[in-house]
Amino acid sequence: MRRAVVFVHGTGVREESYNKTFGAVRTALARLQPGIEVRGCFWGREAGAGLALDGLSVPGYTESGGGREGDEEVAVWGVLYRDPGYELRLLGLRPAVAPGLGRGQSPAEKLRDQLSAYSPSSQVRDAFAEHGLAAALDEAVRRVAESPELRDAVATADEGGYEHRHAFARAVVAAALADAVDGGADALDGLERDALLSLVSADLHSQGRALPGAVAKAAAAPALRALTWYARRRRGALNDDLLLPAVGDILRYQARGEALRRLIGRTIDHAPGDKVTVVAHSLGGVACVDLMVREKLPRVDQLITVGSQAPFFYEAGALVSLEHPQAPPEHFPRRWLNLYDRRDLLSFRAGAVFPGHAVDHEVDNRQPFPLAHSAYWSNRAVWSAIGTWMG
Repeated sequence: MRRAVVFVHGTGVREESYNKTFGAVRTALARLQPGIEVRGCFWGREAGAGLALDGLSVPGYTESGGGREGDEEVAVWGVLYRDPGYELRLLGLRPAVAPGLGRGQSPAEKLRDQLSAYSPSSQVRDAFAEHGLAAALDEAVRRVAESPELRDAVATADEGGYEHRHAFARAVVAAALADAVDGGADALDGLERDALLSLVSADLHSQGRALPGAVAKAAAAPALRALTWYARRRRGALNDDLLLPAVGDILRYQARGEALRRLIGRTIDHAPGDKVTVVAHSLGGVACVDLMVREKLPRVDQLITVGSQAPFFYEAGALVSLEHPQAPPEHFPRRWLNLYDRRDLLSFRAGAVFPGHAVDHEVDNRQPFPLAHSAYWSNRAVWSAIGTWMG
């Protein structure tokens, strides 16, 4: 039996911190079970909170340091190296394009056939070969062409399919470079990477160097920056760094959580293997509980929540999928491990709240709050508990 793990991050996380955390999670799981497939569900950009009016509601927002620009493109590439199908997955969440009434293939069918059969030109092959990436290119094209992310994305393509072709190109380049680095090769700089992307994009008749429209908005936004504790003079920066990503994500989920649950469900659908273990932190655990109450996910037989508010939301009547005294349905995973730290004020016990479903395990991250809430992944006791529980 092949098992995969899907990791769902928590509230307030954006590209930079997600990449660090997911790298640590993947490394630790590889030590526990060598060869296990790990997939990440990065939802901070797609389903996280943002200011639609650029901070008009916050007094002195721009003047007090709000709206600072980060290196967005670098942060997005960091996500793609970990998850080459990320942009394709976002495209796949769009409504499917109607096939139309004309004869012949639909736009989705045409694009599917073209991308599935894509063979890089000699110019593209020569450029990758110059960097010792010929084999990595072939493997990346094969993986992306056969991926479930591409299968779902092409169903939403219009006649041109430009966004989809560009997302395919970025996935191929990211997969090739990430595999090469994992194999011991030196990383390319950004200019060399972008030159390879331009060649692949041209090969696929892509227009432009950046994704237009909603996908660009979801994928290219400021990366998470370090928290600041200045008062009124820094209100805009404080709003960006603390209130917007952390509290804003919770508020947005309570109001419009369907987007996050859909993205988690799609990531699980795309995960390989016969069985899936879901590891979810903080608000990610809330969303996973809601998803698994509402939908039957046959391959998910293990749920691990870490520093999650799901038990508190349920007890407080704020869990959108389940209201006390209702119990989780029969299809809910019967193996649920809940990790909490008494110093983490955003973690709660689930065993007594969901008897017969959740098993609690207390850990000590030896950090004060709020640092305790993000310190789980470097705690050996956390991974010892997860490894023992997964078996």
